[in-house]
Amino acid sequence: MTMTMTTTISLRERIQAQYEALSLADRKLADVVLAHEQDLLAYSATELAALAGVSKASTARFFKRVGFADFQAFRQHQRKGVPAPSPLYRMAQQGTRGSPLQQHIAQDAQQLQALADSVTDQGVQQAARLLAGARRVWVVGYRNGYMAASYARALLSQVRAEVHLLNEGAGEDAELLAEIKPHDVLLAMDFRRRTRRLSQVVGIACDAGAELVLLSDARVSALAARAQALFICPPQDEPIFDSYVSAISLINYLATATLAHLPKKARARMAAIEQVHAQLADLESSP
Repeated sequence: MTMTMTTTISLRERIQAQYEALSLADRKLADVVLAHEQDLLAYSATELAALAGVSKASTARFFKRVGFADFQAFRQHQRKGVPAPSPLYRMAQQGTRGSPLQQHIAQDAQQLQALADSVTDQGVQQAARLLAGARRVWVVGYRNGYMAASYARALLSQVRAEVHLLNEGAGEDAELLAEIKPHDVLLAMDFRRRTRRLSQVVGIACDAGAELVLLSDARVSALAARAQALFICPPQDEPIFDSYVSAISLINYLATATLAHLPKKARARMAAIEQVHAQLADLESSP
């Protein structure tokens, strides 16, 4: 049944609602569409079909399947635009006054509970084994994901050697990506508002043979389809700024779980690091 153009449902929500029931060809198209969500108007139906490796007829059927009369109706919908979940948009809707402190804390607590309900110990241990056994661990996160990526690198580098932040700021992304080999692991932060660079980096790393551990706020995406370990950290829609309390908590636990897989090596590395701190005398004594 075709949806009317007056509906406010987003393209991502349309696809997510039907993803499990899609055919293989439709899923390929869905993954391509989601990966290029921010610049879809730059692509024709033929170009999208080529990217997905399906026929143009399959593309036409796909857009009907997700609620558009045809591809042109889809393009008109994209031109109208659906409000992006940006801080500016939320501020316009809510004003500058945030929620009371107790409500803010309760929302963060709800995020943590949602994480507890969705993440299994089996999933954590699978990711920890990948992180512990990798030749090298590469961490990446842009915009809002940068903080979480930096935190992950800081913790994991205490547990094991060869942990590198891909977007470390020196502009050497290409040089670092060229170093990725099979038996490496990429730990990626996939949070809104997404950059096009993230999907490019993930694609290059996975094509080079790296396995992917993904923290994301989207249950269905082209990146999620490539992950060996996937953790969903859904954002709250009410606050002006997204909260990443669940992602930070999960990263902390992942680092601890990784340490448990490398008890002797991790202990030796942490002891060596503490010895260097003592030589540098760079840390203040605890009161």
